[in-house]
Amino acid sequence: MSWMNITALVDPLPIYTMWVRQMKRFLRGRARLVGSIMMPFLFLAFLGLPMSFMMVNTEIPGMPAGMSFLDFLAPGIVGMTLLFAGTLSGASVIWDKEFGFLKEVLVAPVNRFSIILGRSLGGMTTAIIQALIIIAIAVAMGVHITSISGLLLSIVFMILTCATFTGFGLIIATRLSSTEGFMSIMNLIIMPIFFLSGAFFSVQTMPTWLKYVMFADPLTYGVDGLRGALVGGNAFPLSLDFTVLLILSFIMAGLGAFLFSRMEAD
Repeated sequence: MSWMNITALVDPLPIYTMWVRQMKRFLRGRARLVGSIMMPFLFLAFLGLPMSFMMVNTEIPGMPAGMSFLDFLAPGIVGMTLLFAGTLSGASVIWDKEFGFLKEVLVAPVNRFSIILGRSLGGMTTAIIQALIIIAIAVAMGVHITSISGLLLSIVFMILTCATFTGFGLIIATRLSSTEGFMSIMNLIIMPIFFLSGAFFSVQTMPTWLKYVMFADPLTYGVDGLRGALVGGNAFPLSLDFTVLLILSFIMAGLGAFLFSRMEAD
């Protein structure tokens, strides 16, 4: 593929325009920002802290010696933030479709791949901002981050995790026509993905049959990668987490972009 073809496929102006629009919607929606932070905060404050106090000097199966439950839980809550923010970004596609904005965008003389890339990057940026806020709150509560390099590595896992579930949310959104239907289906999907990710307990301590279910959960590798990068105690090699997430992010984002490109303007 020549450089001219690549430039035609990835047009910087619509990418930037859609990214800015997503960022403005996020920053202007203060209720959305507060709501997205309150649930993770409540998990950390009313589950992580009390359990840490109750389990002082107690060896917990699957957790490294000396690690508090709050340290173990925090990466899982960061993963939950990315899961919710990434998948629910697909709701904006249906919202725009219902109010006519999507029709105007789809009939515009620009490449649709650039449009969805800008939307996806905007959704990923807002999700990562929320995740970093949760990490800051967790540190303020007493979570011990291993190192600055670990924090930087965690951002890589955030990007891959968010790309995976942003693509997943987009796949669902392109198949539905109403926001109510999207929210109903996503509520049925999101919670099992979260609870089977190992956010609350180590994969290593689960029964064999349940381990295989958890292995099929994409968020398992996101949470494990975040845990290994931020506080240690990961169940899998970080290289495995990275490879699985990289493959899944390309598949989900690519399929989401393809389905979006096939959407009708009306």
